Amino acid sequence: MSKKNCVCDTVEHILDQQDAVKDRCPTSCYSNLLNPVKSLGDTIPFILINENGTLFKAFGNVGGNCFKTPFFRVEHINHCCTTLRLLLPLDCHNHIAHEICDVERLVKTKNCVEVDLTCFCAIQCLSPRLVANKY
Repeated sequence: MSKKNCVCDTVEHILDQQDAVKDRCPTSCYSNLLNPVKSLGDTIPFILINENGTLFKAFGNVGGNCFKTPFFRVEHINHCCTTLRLLLPLDCHNHIAHEICDVERLVKTKNCVEVDLTCFCAIQCLSPRLVANKY
């Protein structure tokens, strides 16, 4: 068995937490009835840091209203290969935030990227309260 990457382990854990709050029957014996995250939504946003200490960024809406973001939501993972949904960073005026410290909220997009998590040396989770459901 090969040794796992700590970033892979963390992303797997994030996915498990997100899956635990998916819309299911609230009185099901298989749902976590006490889970406080339900009130926070279904996304744990995070950023990934490359070996050289820079943020990993991906592009969304290429050919349209293009944007670049370092913010992601995990959608699927299989042996350290993962599908990440791009989160659109918005400032207090609902414009695309170009500086990380100007981000007021994150919005899920329809854009995804496939990533090999073994290429990263750090991950930083962010508050689920940053994620908005609508633009």
